[in-house]
Amino acid sequence: MSSSRRGQFYLVEGDALPEVFIRVTQAQELLDTGLAQTVAEAAERVGISRSAYYKYKNSVMPFQNVAGGRIVTYQIMLRHQPGNLSEVLGVFAATGANILTINQGIPTNGAAPVTITADMTALDASAEALLDRLGELSGVIKAVVAAG
Repeated sequence: MSSSRRGQFYLVEGDALPEVFIRVTQAQELLDTGLAQTVAEAAERVGISRSAYYKYKNSVMPFQNVAGGRIVTYQIMLRHQPGNLSEVLGVFAATGANILTINQGIPTNGAAPVTITADMTALDASAEALLDRLGELSGVIKAVVAAG
């Protein structure tokens, strides 16, 4: 590899990749989720050698982790009352959104800002429908999509 090409990235459809690349990402997922405890176990379960895993583990990753607008960040202003955050999280769970991060600020003047980032891949409805459901909650003062 020439030094001028080092560090370049390519977006390639999975069907065009050698099978070993797909299996490396599968092994990494097994390790990340705790379904495999060691690299040897993960590699064996997906049918590759440990050396193949180590050779490609830092060079290949699934694109869907950050692609297609499936990651959405909501900014929500909640009334400072017990159970309001729980109701908001219930809406996310009921629609199939997978919460990635929650950041809640300290309440001031009876309201607390909350930022929630969620993976919307398995969403049963649109991101806008989830936003509408949040707006119907009595504890939500305001909810907007901040990014995604």
